[in-house]
Amino acid sequence: MLSGDLGPGIAKAMEIQLAIGEAFGAERMVEITRAHEAFYASESCTWFLELFADLNARCRVPTTCNPIFDDSYFDRMGKPIPKEDVFYARRTREARKKIGIIPNECCTPYLQDNVPAKGEIIAFSESNATCYANSICGARSHRESANSALAAAVTGRVPLYGLLLKENRAGDILIKIDANLKDDFDYHLLGYTLGKEVGADIPIFTEMSSCPPSPEELISLGAELATSGTISMYHIVGLTPEAPDVETALNGKAPKKRMTVTESMLRKTQTAMSCESGEIDFVMFGCPHYTLNQIRDAARLLEGKKISKDVDLWILTSAATKECAEHAGYLQVINKAGGHIISATCSDQICWERLYRGKVGITDSPKAAYYNFPRGIKFVLRRRRECIQAALKGGW
Repeated sequence: MLSGDLGPGIAKAMEIQLAIGEAFGAERMVEITRAHEAFYASESCTWFLELFADLNARCRVPTTCNPIFDDSYFDRMGKPIPKEDVFYARRTREARKKIGIIPNECCTPYLQDNVPAKGEIIAFSESNATCYANSICGARSHRESANSALAAAVTGRVPLYGLLLKENRAGDILIKIDANLKDDFDYHLLGYTLGKEVGADIPIFTEMSSCPPSPEELISLGAELATSGTISMYHIVGLTPEAPDVETALNGKAPKKRMTVTESMLRKTQTAMSCESGEIDFVMFGCPHYTLNQIRDAARLLEGKKISKDVDLWILTSAATKECAEHAGYLQVINKAGGHIISATCSDQICWERLYRGKVGITDSPKAAYYNFPRGIKFVLRRRRECIQAALKGGW
């Protein structure tokens, strides 16, 4: 591959991976079974994808991709996106097509389009996907960048280091929960609070197994651990594949420390992430992408009601989930209330700055707020029911 005998695209990919392997002290490469890349609609991302496309690089393993934004939907809603941004989005999609990337444009591919099994070695970028694959599926992945994940997809290999090795997957910190975790919003807060505290260490949750979290709660937890921290894996004793008990999760070593998360710590995070404004301009759900269960809950809260004319309500999800929502009637209920379900779109895209810079949003996702603070968008952080109440009233 490196010599160029299999083509210049594979040679370029292997050149990148060799450098990564040397940087991390990897002794050899290992084969992967699947990949997921997370490029943006930007000049730099488009350049990198087109570089590989022009070198005739092709995916050797099934490879999915993160969302960009659906410019056609924004146009239909009378909220057009600048031509420059649309230009890069369309070129990015065209380059992905040439390379052979599956165009699912979803940040939770492990639920539908790209589901790894226990023990599979994979190459996932998108931090919540890496966390879920390692922690819940029991697969093994580095926290890849979009670039390194694409290189892995083209070669079908990754350097052997980090979380691919059993000894590096052991937990470091024992976590006790002394808080009332009622729904996915509280798991968002739990993850964001802990990520700031533990950094890159692997947490072990010791007392959750008596009430197993839902998939939505697990998605929320991992997404936030990887946002405020650099955590790519966690253990829940009695639930996650590599943690049947505390001793196994620790892999024979002593914990670095023990930590208790309290209700007051979660509320402190919520307050710190929220602005004080009582006025809102929009609601954003779906970071990570909303599941069908979450969309159904939103539809039930909106049924027979009308969102304030001064407020936009957005639910971000995958194309497959949006289609299911339409068949189930949830899409129609949400549209009738004045809300929108939009696929192929991420909260971390330039389109939101174009629409809402200087505005105030309300969301149930600290990750969505974190992404958009640098873009001049302020947020109020509340659970789903409260977000929808604010949308109906036109303010918080």
